[in-house]
Amino acid sequence: MLNWDEPLTPQARRAPEPVPAPEATPVAPEVSRQQTRNDRVSEPAAMPTSAKPINPDDKRVVNGLADINQLAPFKYPWAWEYFLNANKNHWTPLDINMTQDVHDYQHKLTLEERHVYENVLSYLTTSDILAMRNIGLAVMEKMSAPELQIYQARQVYEEAMHTWTYQHCIETIGLDQGEIYNRYRVVPEIHHKIQMCNQRLDSVLRPDVDLNNRDELENFVLAYTFFAGVFEGTWFYNGFSPVFALQRRGLMKGSAEQLQYIMRDEVLHASFGIRVCNQIVTEEKLKLDPKVIQQMWEEAEAAETQYARFLLPDPILGYSAEDHIAQFRFIANRRANKLHHEIPFPGAENALPWLDEQANLKKEKNFFETRVTEYQTGGALNWD
Repeated sequence: MLNWDEPLTPQARRAPEPVPAPEATPVAPEVSRQQTRNDRVSEPAAMPTSAKPINPDDKRVVNGLADINQLAPFKYPWAWEYFLNANKNHWTPLDINMTQDVHDYQHKLTLEERHVYENVLSYLTTSDILAMRNIGLAVMEKMSAPELQIYQARQVYEEAMHTWTYQHCIETIGLDQGEIYNRYRVVPEIHHKIQMCNQRLDSVLRPDVDLNNRDELENFVLAYTFFAGVFEGTWFYNGFSPVFALQRRGLMKGSAEQLQYIMRDEVLHASFGIRVCNQIVTEEKLKLDPKVIQQMWEEAEAAETQYARFLLPDPILGYSAEDHIAQFRFIANRRANKLHHEIPFPGAENALPWLDEQANLKKEKNFFETRVTEYQTGGALNWD
């Protein structure tokens, strides 16, 4: 029998103990009269005989007038498609063999490569919790169409699973958890990026945010644009590439495969967030200040440059800080284009042409040796 107080503890069956009948207690007349009055008050009100059907045209991304509890008819069928595709991409970190990674870390990685691997994990462990809090606490509650909320609920779950994945890598390799998790607090180059995210998140987590106010609405869209375009769309997308560089040399292949699956989730997250931001701008007829947008990209580039110099003070075979920074600018231009922004870094070139291959790589697995974890659609998004 399940113990609802301790559901993970098995309980032996035993006969229920007899419950003694309660002694009758005389009720004073005034209590009886009060109880009678309470019974009358608590009688349910008559149900309405009819209600106005939902008009999908009344739906909006924010400040909508339709019933948030009624899914269909859809106004945003594309949001439902994101949800269906996300569910085709289900996986867990336990599906991937990490045995070789333990040997690689202990016997094959140089000190410089260990530095890269550990700090990538350190940054990501905190980042995915921030992404989860942003969607779950700051964004979902402001959506007024359920098809948007439903995909974002899946996104919250995926961010939690990504955090589990990093924890699984840290435990499997045998890293010092306290030291790895605390680096975002004590390493200035990681701390700065996290603080930029916290500032954006805190600005829209206030309980008094009113999206009928144009200034508040613009700030919300800018914050969501930062998380979708910069944080998930560029920092995350670019942030996995140092580990992919190791994978291309046959090192840390289990960790890199974990990150491939996360990357495919993040491509969907960024694409969805960008589409929602564009939809709000169109519906609400917002005009975002191009100077503010350009400043956002430049601040993100400065933070990424500091991080890259810390991560790669010296190049590792096949990857350098210059590669990382150049690729940030290239990916930033792609995201800005999708957001209908001016290109922030004209002339930026693709420094890592193999990175998109990593995102779209299909895994060939022996059905009899391992569980099939190949994605069906997750990475197959055309950003151009």
